[in-house]
Amino acid sequence: MPQASPGGLLARKLAGRAKHVTGVDTSPDMIACARWTAAGDTQLALVEGDFLAAELPGAEYDFVCSVTRIHHMDFEAAPVRMRELLRPGGTLVVVGPARETNVTEWAALIAAAPIVRITKGLRRARGPRGMPVADPQMSYGQVRAAARLLLPGVRYRRRVLRRYALTWEKPWPAR
Repeated sequence: MPQASPGGLLARKLAGRAKHVTGVDTSPDMIACARWTAAGDTQLALVEGDFLAAELPGAEYDFVCSVTRIHHMDFEAAPVRMRELLRPGGTLVVVGPARETNVTEWAALIAAAPIVRITKGLRRARGPRGMPVADPQMSYGQVRAAARLLLPGVRYRRRVLRRYALTWEKPWPAR
């Protein structure tokens, strides 16, 4: 169950690999775009609304992800909600931006700048009109610490394109 990406691209790609996909986004423009591009896809349900409050079946999803959306939400509430939606053995993946707060993080940003510029140019990366934009409020260190507290055993990775990735598998209940 991904949060719908611009135009529903992520949800559509996942629908090609899964029996059913639910995408959630607060932006009416992004949901309308996603619905238009996914017209007729019966494997894909798109929900306009707040992910933290949307009525979704708990503990039924095999996969829950958020790509560059978690910084628009309460960071402590979002992973908890995602965790609750997963069935035991399910996987949670979050890719998001954070802000640089120390010399090491700034050095990594500067060193990666040419790679980022080239990659974005090759991909012709740009978001659709109407896509909500927000600067991240948490630093990479704050994200890592909060994720480790909320998702014990989470794997944290720093990514080149000013992103981090969190991967977590929901444990099976003890017998």
